[in-house]
Amino acid sequence: MIRLNISILLNIGRIGNSMDRTIIELEKTLLRGDDVGLAKSALVASGVETRQELNRYLDMINRLYRAITDTIPDDSDAVKKARGIFDWLWQGKPDRYAPQGSFRLTQVLEAQAGAGGRVGNCLGLTILYNVLAQRFRLAVRAAYLEDAFGRGPHVFTVLKDGKRTTDIENILPDGFDYQDHRKATPREVWRDYELIADMYHSIGNELAASGDWEKAIENYDKSLRLNPEYSRAYLNKGIALVELGRLDKAAEWLRSRDRQV
Repeated sequence: MIRLNISILLNIGRIGNSMDRTIIELEKTLLRGDDVGLAKSALVASGVETRQELNRYLDMINRLYRAITDTIPDDSDAVKKARGIFDWLWQGKPDRYAPQGSFRLTQVLEAQAGAGGRVGNCLGLTILYNVLAQRFRLAVRAAYLEDAFGRGPHVFTVLKDGKRTTDIENILPDGFDYQDHRKATPREVWRDYELIADMYHSIGNELAASGDWEKAIENYDKSLRLNPEYSRAYLNKGIALVELGRLDKAAEWLRSRDRQV
């Protein structure tokens, strides 16, 4: 297992900026592997900087939850509740999916609650759905496919209700109980912290695309802290080291991955 020093991941450019101590400690707790909840984890990974900002977005989640609750009968089983959440989100924002859209929960919440504009990409829509589903105490996870729809890596929701498993494809308006991913391989079911690892990996990719290789590496390290088996984050950190001219370190980093496989 990869061992990364949490203080190194957090102290560069973080303590001196506007992020308050509450958020710093929350991220440390998250990166230690302690459960802080999907909503808070996703908001911290999205870049909230103050307790007030965190609470504002948590309140937005609660308001969405209350609005959805009013449309779902009290005697609904898990599948009916899950369907009710799905339908409510699509009815409120029918033009919601954007392949290059946001994965940050902060931006996705703003788009869902606001007027106009698409809501997010597959990662952003899946995080939003799972956060709301967990408020209804539904047993949801994310599923990861290396390639879907000919577009590359993809995530969607999986609902577990007793012996029944329901795939929920958040990018399609008819994606509830979606059948086409059933035989897709390889298919990984992710726990919440692995979903957050994908957020940090996506942030790293954004930073790499802008040429900020140092901060990209910081986020790849955070991704690997949460999901040490995430091969894409491992490879992309190696690429970032090459771009910084640290060829020996990049070679050793990639060899260490080969030894683990």
